[in-house]
Amino acid sequence: MNMQVKSIPAISLSVLLLAACGNKKQAQQGPPPAPAVTVQKVQATQAVYYDEYPGTLVAQNQTEIRPQVSGYITGIYFKDGAKVVKGQRLYSIDQQLYNANYQQSLANLAVQETNMLKAQKDAERYHELDKSDAIAKQQVDYADAALEAARKQVDAAKANVNAVRSNVSFSTIIAPFSGTIGISQVRTGTAVIAGQSILNTVSSDNPMAVDFAISQSEVYRFTQFQQNGTKHGDSTFSLAFGTDVYPVHGSISLVDRAVDPQTGTLKTRLIFPNDKNLLRAGMSATVRILNNAATTSVVIPYKAITEQLGEFFVYALGDSNKVSQRKVLPGKQIGQNIIIKDGLKEGEMIVVQGVQNLREGLAVTPQPITDSTK
Repeated sequence: MNMQVKSIPAISLSVLLLAACGNKKQAQQGPPPAPAVTVQKVQATQAVYYDEYPGTLVAQNQTEIRPQVSGYITGIYFKDGAKVVKGQRLYSIDQQLYNANYQQSLANLAVQETNMLKAQKDAERYHELDKSDAIAKQQVDYADAALEAARKQVDAAKANVNAVRSNVSFSTIIAPFSGTIGISQVRTGTAVIAGQSILNTVSSDNPMAVDFAISQSEVYRFTQFQQNGTKHGDSTFSLAFGTDVYPVHGSISLVDRAVDPQTGTLKTRLIFPNDKNLLRAGMSATVRILNNAATTSVVIPYKAITEQLGEFFVYALGDSNKVSQRKVLPGKQIGQNIIIKDGLKEGEMIVVQGVQNLREGLAVTPQPITDSTK
């Protein structure tokens, strides 16, 4: 029993001796070394890049073909999806019927003109007899009234001829402008109603328009584009479909009259030549606007940026090789680099590699960027 009691202090003394040795060893080792990071000097340059906007291709001219007379389709004179030229015949509607009505109206006009000629001769004869009091005055008045009625009948017949002639012309539907016609919505023998039935749609395809929305803060910039016009060879406006870029540059056509109060945006339209018919109405595309700002921009590697709760930071190298977290406002990404709109100045040193384990005020061992670390 006595031997067991005496062993407890001995064990405690051993523990204390071991702890003291450990503390002495740790004191000899010192603090952990500063982590090595790759740093780079911030540079300002005239970065060439494109502002991009989602756009939709639209036809400059597009109209639905509707009949102006009712009847049955008696002829279709084009192929679906074909090119048509202004004035080309597209459809005919009961042409024989309307031509027959026109001939009938001409015949009715001839009858009324004959009646008017007879009434005029009767009136002239009665006036001669009236000069010698050989006829009652009432007969002369009747003759004048009959002549006036005959003249009115002729005017009505002429108006009817004009109306029927219009129906004859409307029974042949022609292309209102040159472009591409779609798939016909009717076939020969289909009954159509004036002003209601849709026969087809014609749209122009060269040049082709592209509509996209800009923010109200960009109105001045695009208004300047419009006022300055587009010179030959100007590459400011281009069009992209995924990774493919349309080979022909465009020009600005219009900036809409007012800002949409719900979205705060303004519709803008570009025009692109479409000689090879590569552009089709309804296609989605990316509008690329070359940024031609004369001022320089701060550009850093994109990997130098860290994100926290929707905000962006870089680590700047300060005195005694200590880093400080700097909030920045990123702009357009250009390949592996990114433009910094605010938060950095030219000549400052930032960490571009090894940012994962850094914290505010941590001392680091800076190493310059080399070809192997780019």
